[in-house]
Amino acid sequence: MRKLNVCVLFGGISPEHDVSLRSAESVLNNLNKEQYNIFPVGITKDGDWILFAGTDYSLLPSGQWQEYPGNRRAAISPIRGQGLLSFEGDNVVRELIDVVFPVLHGENGEDGTVQGLLQLAGIPYVGPHVAASAVAMDKTLTKLVADQAGVPQASWMLVRNSELQNRMDVILDGLEQKFAYPVFIKPAGTGSSVGVSKANDREALREALLQAGIYDEKILVEEFIDGREVEVAVMGNDSPAASVCGEIDSGAEFYDYNAKYITDTSVAYIPARIPEDIAEQVRELAVKIYSALGCRGLSRVDFFVTFADNRVVFNEINTLPGFTSISMYPKLFAASGIPYDRLLDELLKLALEA
Repeated sequence: MRKLNVCVLFGGISPEHDVSLRSAESVLNNLNKEQYNIFPVGITKDGDWILFAGTDYSLLPSGQWQEYPGNRRAAISPIRGQGLLSFEGDNVVRELIDVVFPVLHGENGEDGTVQGLLQLAGIPYVGPHVAASAVAMDKTLTKLVADQAGVPQASWMLVRNSELQNRMDVILDGLEQKFAYPVFIKPAGTGSSVGVSKANDREALREALLQAGIYDEKILVEEFIDGREVEVAVMGNDSPAASVCGEIDSGAEFYDYNAKYITDTSVAYIPARIPEDIAEQVRELAVKIYSALGCRGLSRVDFFVTFADNRVVFNEINTLPGFTSISMYPKLFAASGIPYDRLLDELLKLALEA
C-alpha cells in the first residue's frame, strides 16, 4: 500500500500558539515515517503559512522552525483536488493530501474555522467537524447543549464584555445575588485555561471580568465546585468509546495555564482516585455530551467529582486537546492500552472514515 500524505497543521494566531507548537512536536515525532509522508505546515502568530522543510521537530517550541532553510510559504486550496500548495519563487508546487491533522488549539484552530476550509477543500481531517467544533469552542453554547442533554453541570451566567464599561456595578450586583464566592471567570472561547481566574471577593471579580474580556466578548461566570478534577478521553465516530478516568491535582489554587504548562506543581493520577461506579458514570456522561454535540474523532471531556458526595459535574469539552508529552489525552489512552503512535494511527483512520 502507498504511504498516506499527512499534513500536520500547527501554530496559529490564537493565544494557545505556543501550546500548539509543543503538541505538534510530539505528534510529528510519533507519526510512523514508514506509513506516512509528512507535510508539516506551521501558521505563524502573524498568520503566515509555512511548509517546514526540516525534520528536527525540536525546533518548533522555540520558534526556530520559522527561519529554517528551504521553508516555503504554503496554503491549503479551498478548490477540491488542489491540496497543499507551496510557493518556490514563481513556481507553485502542489501536493495531494490524504488527511490533515490540525494540531491547532483555540481560536481559528478548533472553533470550526480551519475545519470549514478543509470541508471546502474536500480533505479529511482529524477531529470534530464544523458545527461540533464551533459549539464546543463556545463554553456558553456547550452549556446549553449539556442542559438539553441532561448532563449535570455547575450553575453559570453569561456576561458580555461590551457591557462592562457602563454597567459594571449592575453586573457585579447580579452576579453576587446569584453566586456565593468563590466563583470562576472564563472567556467563553479559549482553552488551556487562558484568561481563567478565580475570584474570592467583589474587587477580584471585577478584575477577573476585565481580564477575561481581553480574550473574548462573551464571558462565563460559574459557581465553584469543591471536587476533584477528573478528565476522560473519548475517541470514535458513530460508536465513541471513553478511556480510563484520570485526575489532576493541580498543586495550585486551580488548574490554570501555569500549572498545566509551566510549573511542575500538578500531579496526574491515572486511574483517578474515585470509586469504579463513579468512574463509569463519568465515562458514560463523557460519551453522552460528546454525542450530543455531534463530535467525531476525538475530544477530552472534563468533570468535577465532589469531595462531599462523589457527585459528577460536567466542566467542559476540548475538541482538539493537548498532545504534548505531558498531555492527558494520550496518557489516558496509553493507560487504556493504546500507545501514542497507535493512537495517532487510529485518529487518522477515523478521519478518513468520517
